[in-house]
Amino acid sequence: MFIRKRINWRWKFTVSVLSFPSSSEYALAQQVRASSKSIPVNIAEGMGKQESPAEVKRFVRIAIGSCDETRVWLEFARDLGYLDIPQHKALEERYQEVGRMLQGLIKRYDG
Repeated sequence: MFIRKRINWRWKFTVSVLSFPSSSEYALAQQVRASSKSIPVNIAEGMGKQESPAEVKRFVRIAIGSCDETRVWLEFARDLGYLDIPQHKALEERYQEVGRMLQGLIKRYDG
């Protein structure tokens, strides 16, 4: 379920990014896309290996870092006027939820 939600959010986000000016396509939009793609990729890698709980948590922590990075890029996009406040708020809330879900996943492997 987590991965499905993440993919749906990523699609909605990608639609928002498409409105960035072409000059930003290779800068800000590229950074946002890279960090947002990194979240499910790291989860998949950690869950695929599952050599130990510590290894799974390591990859989930990397995903949390990518989630936080995406939120920072979204703030830049808002500040530069590429996202309006309602768009930013909706995306921020979604990425906060992703972060909470990832924290819950770490707790699941704590013990």
